[in-house]
Amino acid sequence: MKTPSAKRRPRADQFSATDWLDQGLKTLTESGFTALKAEPLAKAMNVSRGSFYWHFADVAAFRSALLKHWREITTEQIIANLEQLPKTKNPIDELLHRAFGRRLPLEIAVRSWAMVDPAARAAVHAIDKRRLSYMEDQFAVQGYPRETARARAQVLYWAFLGFSLSDKPLPKARQDEILDELIGIANARE
Repeated sequence: MKTPSAKRRPRADQFSATDWLDQGLKTLTESGFTALKAEPLAKAMNVSRGSFYWHFADVAAFRSALLKHWREITTEQIIANLEQLPKTKNPIDELLHRAFGRRLPLEIAVRSWAMVDPAARAAVHAIDKRRLSYMEDQFAVQGYPRETARARAQVLYWAFLGFSLSDKPLPKARQDEILDELIGIANARE
C-alpha cells in the first residue's frame, strides 16, 4: 500500500515549459545569465537534461523564451492588473507603489545580462519602451499634454531604474517618504 506523500515533486515528464522558465528566472536572479544552461537548470530541478530539451530546441531558444516570460510577468501582467483597477484609483499611483514597494533583483539580473548579450539588450529596450508608453498614455488620459506626459513618464522611469539597480536599500520609512514625494511629483499640475 502506498502512503500519500505530503508534497510530491512532479516527474521529469510532468514539468512544463513554464516550470523551466520559472526556474530560469530564479537561476538568473541567484546565479546570473551564465548559469542559464541545460545542465545546471536540470540539476536544480532534479531531472535530466532530456526534460529541458523536450520543451526547448536548445539553450538559445530557452533564453529567448525566458526573456518573453520576463516581459510577461514583469510588465504585461502588471499592466493587465492595472487596467482592472476601479476608475476611482489612479493607475500611476498604484504602479509606483508596486514598483517601489520591494527590491527587484530580477531587474538587476536581466539588465546585467543585457550588457553583454544583444538579444537580452533588445528585450530590455523593448520592455523599456512598453513601460514608458504605458505610463505616458496614463498621464495623457489624466489630461496632461503629450509632451508633459512623456517627460513625467521618463523622469519616473529613470527613478525606477535607479531604485531597481541600487544596491543600498533604504529603511522602509525613508523609502515610503520618497515614494510619497514621487507620487506628489506625478500628480502635480503645472
